[in-house]
Amino acid sequence: MARPQESQLRKGALELAVLALIARSEPTGAYGGALVEQLAARPTLAAPQGTVYPLLSRLRRQGTVETTWRESPTGPPRRYYRLTPDGVRRLSAQRSTWQALTSDMAAVLQDPAGKDTQS
Repeated sequence: MARPQESQLRKGALELAVLALIARSEPTGAYGGALVEQLAARPTLAAPQGTVYPLLSRLRRQGTVETTWRESPTGPPRRYYRLTPDGVRRLSAQRSTWQALTSDMAAVLQDPAGKDTQS
């Protein structure tokens, strides 16, 4: 089980991960279950449906994603998510911020001799 500090770090990264996964699914979009599975394939990003679906609902209300319903070959119709133009801009901004943050953090986490402190 993750400690509270680790959970906060993961929570902050989850929106960016979801937006990036939706962008990768273009032009068809992605349905929620597929997003949960893709996140689960990366243990540090794994999130239950009870976390992912409220995030998707919030992104929809904010106009970051749009949805369409499509028939599923194996069950009930599925809601597919696609980025809106605002969502594309948001992903780009968050990606830039993340890349700058991780670069700066990598530098900070090195010891004075220039070695990675996790070794």
